[in-house]
Amino acid sequence: MEFLQLTTMQKDVLREIGNIGAGNAATSLSTLLNKKIEMKVPSVSIVGFDEIMELTGGSEETIVCLLFRIQGEAPGTVYLIFTIEEAEYFVKELTNDPDFSLFHSEQENEMALSALQEIGNIVTGSYLTALSDFTKINMQPSVPYLGIDMAGAVLTVGLLELSQVSDYAIVIDTEISHDGTEEGIQGNFFLLPDPESFAKIFSALGINDYE
Repeated sequence: MEFLQLTTMQKDVLREIGNIGAGNAATSLSTLLNKKIEMKVPSVSIVGFDEIMELTGGSEETIVCLLFRIQGEAPGTVYLIFTIEEAEYFVKELTNDPDFSLFHSEQENEMALSALQEIGNIVTGSYLTALSDFTKINMQPSVPYLGIDMAGAVLTVGLLELSQVSDYAIVIDTEISHDGTEEGIQGNFFLLPDPESFAKIFSALGINDYE
């Protein structure tokens, strides 16, 4: 089955699910960070694996990547990706350390990894819960794997393994802003359902027509 292009209905449904997940994630992040956080999903699309690297800024761009394996009735994989600057913002807010850097001491890095994993759990868990509620399909995220390296090094191995069973990823654009300012964070959320999960998810949503 080919998924080169989503229909307008599919985009609308997935964007609505994304916005519900984003709203839930924003509420949890607001509590965690003790400040007003807003999240929205301006667009949803499907891309080939070769385009994922481009969306992260290229193979030589250093990124922070959280990898989750989706467990349950519609298995798949999630990549949640931030730039170094975006990841450091979250850690600074969680640790109240305005001078924090991801490349400081080992102790600080352990704190950073824990903070970023918590952020990843909140965002990914919120999206999957929204998708599960709509589809009535049980989907749970695994414990996250976190990598900080060039995009090529972080993504290639995982995508090579996944490319043996699937060809496409659902991209849910995620925009995060705080305290009502225009300053925002652009996270890349890639949902890569296993082949049988693609059809199962769309069928559960009552969408069986494809362009």
